[in-house]
Amino acid sequence: MSKTRTAYVCGECGYRSPKWLGRCPACESWDSMTEAILSTESRPAGGRRAEARPMTLDQVRLEEEGRLQTGLVELDRVLGGGVVPGSAVLLAGEPGIGKSTLLLQAASGVGRRQGRLLYVSGEESPAQLRLRAERLKLDLSLLTVLAETSLEAILAVARDSAWDILALDSIQSVASTDIGSAPGSLVQIRESASRLIALAKTENRPVWLVGHVTKEGAIAGPKVLEHMVDTVLYFEGERGHNLRILRSFKNRFGSVNEIGVFEMKDVGLVEVTNPSALFLAERPDGAPGSVVVPTMEGTRPILVEIQALVSASGLAMPRRQALGVDPARLSLLTAVLEKKVGMRLYDRDVFVNVTGGVRVVEPALDLGLVAAVASSYQERPVDYEAVFLGEVGLAGEVRGVSRLETRLREAARLGFKRAVLPRSDQKRLGRRAGLDLVGLGSVADLLEWMA
Repeated sequence: MSKTRTAYVCGECGYRSPKWLGRCPACESWDSMTEAILSTESRPAGGRRAEARPMTLDQVRLEEEGRLQTGLVELDRVLGGGVVPGSAVLLAGEPGIGKSTLLLQAASGVGRRQGRLLYVSGEESPAQLRLRAERLKLDLSLLTVLAETSLEAILAVARDSAWDILALDSIQSVASTDIGSAPGSLVQIRESASRLIALAKTENRPVWLVGHVTKEGAIAGPKVLEHMVDTVLYFEGERGHNLRILRSFKNRFGSVNEIGVFEMKDVGLVEVTNPSALFLAERPDGAPGSVVVPTMEGTRPILVEIQALVSASGLAMPRRQALGVDPARLSLLTAVLEKKVGMRLYDRDVFVNVTGGVRVVEPALDLGLVAAVASSYQERPVDYEAVFLGEVGLAGEVRGVSRLETRLREAARLGFKRAVLPRSDQKRLGRRAGLDLVGLGSVADLLEWMA
């Protein structure tokens, strides 16, 4: 005999309360408690568990198992070199961004390498999946699919089938019969994810979970879901732009600084092996406000174009808008230009954009950002064959950056002739980078060089 009861669950941290609360006492989020139906039906014991014993780390046996390759170099790069056996990966992104396409192409790649990816779809029928695979020109014999939304049925098939990777699209569409809540509820998502992750650990085979993103940009479901998995990947991109970027926000088996760059075409996602050339392909010559900055995404140097537009404002509070960079950083640097070099920006609107839809957060972007704003303000284009990199402090000084030689080698490979950088880095490098180096000590030096 089973009984049901209700509880209120926090959508941010998963905290349970027998009554509704306006503010979660655990994570202090407001209006995050929603009602969920819980089941108290007891489950039969599955046998006596072996007792866990503590041990020192030198007694732990390591199994030499290589990572599984998906055939998509950009995806394997973000994962840290491939898929780790027994790992749980959460892939999130907005609807229609290409998550299912990425998984189908990865399934085909795993199949070509003597692996088997079991693709479980709770949102598309097998016929729909076949139509998508035919459009992508994939080998249908390499794709094993299952259309199912029952968690118990999925687990039963997974235990009885031979597979190397299990991909579930999506975790919001699956429901367990042990819980009375509807699919997509907080309790269902947490319970389904917990049992699938347990399957990955006991079988020592990776499980991939696809998650939807809310309109605020967060993964739908309890926030604790991100803490349960080993890796969290975000698939980003603008609907009106073909570029797609795969980022890792959590990775227990690799760096979180790597990105994978794809281009959405009629035949599916195409890997971009040279993102710098793509981002700079349509860069205008002789346009004020256009500056190139060598950035680092993990171990990969990528050159991006920063565009700035400074115009007279008719508003009492001039606008400071930024796409691809931190808006707070833009406000800080415009204040430095006003205070240290007397640039009149308090009555001007300042707009900044990083072309290609990429987002850059590192401080090495500062000098290029200042140069772009100053170029647009003065209506004077910067040197077309120069790149800019350096951190700018509140005193107007230009500070050194890391991984400088790697950035400059990429700039030289793409045909740039000069690099404007901190004076301390210029003295340290000399001419080893293959570029003419222009060393600056302050923002005032930059404006003097641009004059």
